[in-house]
Amino acid sequence: MDLTPTSELAAEIDALAERYGGRVGLDAVLGDLDRRLRRTVAPCLTPHRAWTWDRVDRADRGWWPQGVSVVGRRGAVSWYARGRGSRVSLLDLGTRRYRHLPLVLPTAGGFEPLRIHAGGLAWHGDLLHVAATRAGLWVCDTRDVVRGPGGYLLPVRYRLRSSEPFRFSFVSHADEGLVVGEYGNTGGTSRLGHLPLGGGPVDVHDGGVRRAQGAVRVAGRWYVTASHGPRTPGSVWSGPTGALREHRWALPMGPEDLAYDESSDLLWTVTEHPHRRWLVAVRRSRFT
Repeated sequence: MDLTPTSELAAEIDALAERYGGRVGLDAVLGDLDRRLRRTVAPCLTPHRAWTWDRVDRADRGWWPQGVSVVGRRGAVSWYARGRGSRVSLLDLGTRRYRHLPLVLPTAGGFEPLRIHAGGLAWHGDLLHVAATRAGLWVCDTRDVVRGPGGYLLPVRYRLRSSEPFRFSFVSHADEGLVVGEYGNTGGTSRLGHLPLGGGPVDVHDGGVRRAQGAVRVAGRWYVTASHGPRTPGSVWSGPTGALREHRWALPMGPEDLAYDESSDLLWTVTEHPHRRWLVAVRRSRFT
């Protein structure tokens, strides 16, 4: 399987930036975070660190957390709202503050909401890859952030299209490349793939994990989250290709995407259900 970039929306982004007074970039957002995270404890068997959202975001039944990516003390979490669009929350884990940015599709006349599931995020350098299910991966450049009406906007720049059918349910950055995967329950495929950052074909295989929500690959070893509904804690599967072992109740209920931060050797996930929404970090070494 190959991923091919579409034409960049450079002219549309330039017009959007000009309309709203120019690009402000990531630093402007990180200096203007308007919501607060709270340290807490999440229900699972693995020793962990956990944060939760403010009262409104914990209870919101319109917006659902999906993807996560963490680099040092900076993080990003994607959300989707059926029929309304998607957004990314930028987080400063040191100050425990965050802010929502709508993901937008720039157009000749302005912009429109990016209506995708946003099931996974991969942040590497200035680029943010967002999983878009059957549409592939949308790619944003965080330097393109503009201050639009009502707040900041993050436009998408181009899309990576697959040469063959594949459900991009989640994506992460690990093992010097991108990991992609499919959510599959009964009757659907549950494939995993790895794409080197330098390009080349995606190495795809059957992951063998039902209800997989996120995956990373570190030193050739896979780590995969699996959900078991809103009331049962989730699992982590780990091991080499074709020989993954399940660690039950390893994560809180409703785990979604998975991220790996090399600087701390931590695995990160985010959970989706209202009043059961946590950002959780666990040691990778716990899953041998």
